[in-house]
Amino acid sequence: QVQLVESGGGLVQPGGCLRLSCASSRSIDSFYRVGWYRQAPGQKRELVATMPSLGDSNYADSVKGRCTISRDNGKDTVYLHMNTLKPEDTAVYSCNVEPYGAEPGYWGQGTQVTVSS
Repeated sequence: QVQLVESGGGLVQPGGCLRLSCASSRSIDSFYRVGWYRQAPGQKRELVATMPSLGDSNYADSVKGRCTISRDNGKDTVYLHMNTLKPEDTAVYSCNVEPYGAEPGYWGQGTQVTVSS
């Protein structure tokens, strides 16, 4: 089992920025991919950004240039830096990790981001 704890969400004005954190109970070196997803009310969950252990990160078109996914292996934490936030970024943001092998992926409980003036 892996426990993921997200933090950093909140209410922010349009144009503002946030940094979301996802702390893992297992070394993030053990995952072949980590990522952030979001779900707005009445919408399906969608990918925001993923970062493989090797290779380039992947971003949704809607956040390219405004979001950066990063990881701190020493702290076993994955981050999502978001800039120039828009009202349409309002959603519950969840962290996901995918272990190597047949073990299923894990999700955090989510953190609410609300962009509003």
